[in-house]
Amino acid sequence: MDAATVTSPALARLRESHKGLGGVELLEAMIKTEFPGKIAVVSSFGAESAVLLHMVAQVDPTTPVIFLNTGKLFGETLRFRDRLQEKLGLTDIRAVGPHPADLAAKDPNGGLWNADPDACCYVRKVLPLERALAGFDASITGRKRFQTNARAGMDPIEEEKIRGTGVPGSDAGTRFKINPLSYWGQDDLERYMDEYKLPRHPLVKDNYLSIGCMPCTERVPEGGSYRDGRWVGRDKDECGIHLPNNLDGDGI
Repeated sequence: MDAATVTSPALARLRESHKGLGGVELLEAMIKTEFPGKIAVVSSFGAESAVLLHMVAQVDPTTPVIFLNTGKLFGETLRFRDRLQEKLGLTDIRAVGPHPADLAAKDPNGGLWNADPDACCYVRKVLPLERALAGFDASITGRKRFQTNARAGMDPIEEEKIRGTGVPGSDAGTRFKINPLSYWGQDDLERYMDEYKLPRHPLVKDNYLSIGCMPCTERVPEGGSYRDGRWVGRDKDECGIHLPNNLDGDGI
């Protein structure tokens, strides 16, 4: 598993109580029963985000959606976010970004993505997300097992250590992570989008199959794998928000 996972009696109970659930059924149990008012969705508004967000909107369109606006996104992603919000009726999308003080200290010229992409992801994604999740007991992700080797053993319900950021309430304890699409494949996603006539991210038609920040995302060559367009030429296939090596301190 790619999260800094831990185990507890609470995790064992959740897994046993909701064994075999996924998709809308798991979301309904988590949003309405297990963590009412204490759960948020984390969404990149990327290539497949419409599936998870459509499911969440069916369960409760007021569920907070945390959107990491790194300052390096494609304009198409920002417009896609607005289109999905209008179409799905999501009422609480929270765009969060890097703190100006962090950028001044770590990336004053905006070129950290090239010099040290792990550090750039930490400043622009990891820290802002942890600050945004302070006060929530659980988060919902759209991760799937097929996406990366690190995600291949991912469970639909995980528990992870909370990263230390200096924000009160965000530097101790654990938080649950819900992955309702963990067992879904690309064909499942395509069928769902076709069934509900969900819009595609506009860059998908240009063979951007996994979409992140503009400087670190490229088209996937014909016949290439799903994640081949991310951090091309780097020994990297995760931004870090789901990895244990970004725990505590500045994590860079």
